[in-house]
Amino acid sequence: MERRVVITACSAITPIGRTKAEILDSLMNGISGVKVLREDDVLSPYIHSKVFGTVDYPITYDFKRQYRKTMGPVAYYACQVAKEVLESAGLDEAFVTGGRLGVAFGSTHGSPTVQRGIYKTFFSGSQAGYSSIGAVDYLKSMVHTTAVNITKMFGITGRVISSSTACTTGSQSIGYGYEMVKYGMQDAMICGGADEYDTTTVAVFDNLLACSTAFNDTPHLTPRPFDVKRDGLVVGEGAGAVLLEEYEQARKRGASILAEVIGFSCNNNGGDLILPNLGGITETIRLGLKDAKIPADDMDFISAHATGTKMGDVIEAQAIHNIYGGRPAVTAFKSYMGHTMGSCGAIETIIVAHLLAGGFVVPTLNLEEVDERCAMINHVMARRECPLRIAAIQNFAFGGVNTSLIIKKWEGR
Repeated sequence: MERRVVITACSAITPIGRTKAEILDSLMNGISGVKVLREDDVLSPYIHSKVFGTVDYPITYDFKRQYRKTMGPVAYYACQVAKEVLESAGLDEAFVTGGRLGVAFGSTHGSPTVQRGIYKTFFSGSQAGYSSIGAVDYLKSMVHTTAVNITKMFGITGRVISSSTACTTGSQSIGYGYEMVKYGMQDAMICGGADEYDTTTVAVFDNLLACSTAFNDTPHLTPRPFDVKRDGLVVGEGAGAVLLEEYEQARKRGASILAEVIGFSCNNNGGDLILPNLGGITETIRLGLKDAKIPADDMDFISAHATGTKMGDVIEAQAIHNIYGGRPAVTAFKSYMGHTMGSCGAIETIIVAHLLAGGFVVPTLNLEEVDERCAMINHVMARRECPLRIAAIQNFAFGGVNTSLIIKKWEGR
């Protein structure tokens, strides 16, 4: 039997703020979190893009040393948002450690800053240097470091899923967690994604000519999803986590319900690993609606993946129009904070839940003149009150992975 799945807590670390109030203030007032890229002792001379979606405020961690010793920066982010989610949810320790709570959490590639140190040492040619690699360095850098550090810190013994599918990591984690609860494999799941600041990530996309370079002196003016002047994505950092629970359990314990997850889809283009695919993305959107058991006309709002690349935005706009026409309002939140990589799907889900509850939409930042190839959809150009009931969070990744996550405003039943 299928069970209802609700979101009962959330937490985010983003370039535009930590709290709900901070994030919404940035969105409502058009405040960008994109800053100048920090100097790098190795890569700076070669990277053309000089902008980054930066978390530039202090975060206080009170983790005990026994937990800190296996954490790189990305795991600090992940464990902090997971900690805040558990504190907000008020789950008792017996449930947290009892096996019916699982974790679905990932990052793009573990901790690149720790990996960089390991590789430098490997190739130093020094026996002393090689011997200096710590026993826990792999635990800090491994691709599933976020998920397992969360389980370690909180004694979680349920299922562990650690997606590492680049831009779909966060949304895939929430989707897989939704399926775990929906089909009775777990009663609750901590889901999300995280990625840390490191210029090697910028270098990867910069080398593929996918990064924004025209606004290096005016970082707040990029990225520009759907705009005629867009010139590429901006890499960012951050983390997001949600707690998914089976509805009856949440209701019985008097949990505060933020939204309901009603649909999820994930597929692959089955071809090119970099270029977006209209057929694959369109099918993902269709499958999400099928899982949610709703018609396309029920969709009120779409959080577009739109990163600001030349073809990616066009293909996504075409796919949205193929299924929805021009009815749902569309906003690209990466315009405010850059592409936060493995965390973007989780952060965007949290933002959308806030907008559903608030009954308003905010514009895509820096969208001044819509590219005529993207003009067939309903772009939000200014903040406005807007009754919202159902929304989709769309994410697409290198490797041809596509996701669509559909959530519904909580209406008390």
